[in-house]
Amino acid sequence: MTNSITRINGRDAGARDLSSLAFAGYAHFTSMQVRDGAVRGLDLHLDRLRTASDRLFGKHLPDDVLLGYLNTAVADATPDATVTTYVTSRSGEFQAADPEAGLDVLVKVTDPATPPEGPLALDVARHEREVPEVKHVGEIAKTHYLRLAHDRGFDDAAFEDRRGRLSEATIWNLAFWDGESVIWPEADMLTGITMRILDRRLQAMGVPRLSREVRKEDLSTDLAAVVMNSWSPAIPVSRVGDRSLSEDPTFAKLLHEAFASEPPVRL
Repeated sequence: MTNSITRINGRDAGARDLSSLAFAGYAHFTSMQVRDGAVRGLDLHLDRLRTASDRLFGKHLPDDVLLGYLNTAVADATPDATVTTYVTSRSGEFQAADPEAGLDVLVKVTDPATPPEGPLALDVARHEREVPEVKHVGEIAKTHYLRLAHDRGFDDAAFEDRRGRLSEATIWNLAFWDGESVIWPEADMLTGITMRILDRRLQAMGVPRLSREVRKEDLSTDLAAVVMNSWSPAIPVSRVGDRSLSEDPTFAKLLHEAFASEPPVRL
């Protein structure tokens, strides 16, 4: 069975509903992988939606409203699916905010994602996301730099800021491993839900984690690296730019185990 469900504010979305949103660029979203009707880190997805709404619109919808919309959308879906929830304001774009304008929630259900196996070779692109703490729509840079990376013989691209710090990859968070500690790059970036799940599960497991600036010249075969998002908690990275990394599978195995220890919550 193929999932293709789109609901707005809990009801089927029609052409009139979607026409005004088709090219809208002032909205935020979260995307989750549902397996057997349950999702890991549901509390973190709800926190992301609340926080981003407050940042963009100065208000947010109650969790029970968002959960109601999610439950309505997945009720007719297969047990395994990708569920993406968008929040936007009726104020629209290119005008001052209307404090009385309501918020609309669009939930899209599609088939479950199949992540690449890796290991991945990442190009390095100089790029800094606008409002990086919000997972917002309308970012052409992610696709643009991915395609440039492919043209240069890489699988994807990692971003470095104007100070030369590695931050994240196109649709992924980055993490490194020195054999003892998980290293989160210190830079302005979007902290992903999978990253947050892993951080709290690693803490519970007693695995050291630290945040520090990482530059391309710091990379060597003494370090292992992965990318992560809702598709997978760890896809190995073999190279960043011209810098080769360790291909020891220990790090990816550790992160998969940590992610699996997060209790799934049924929708």
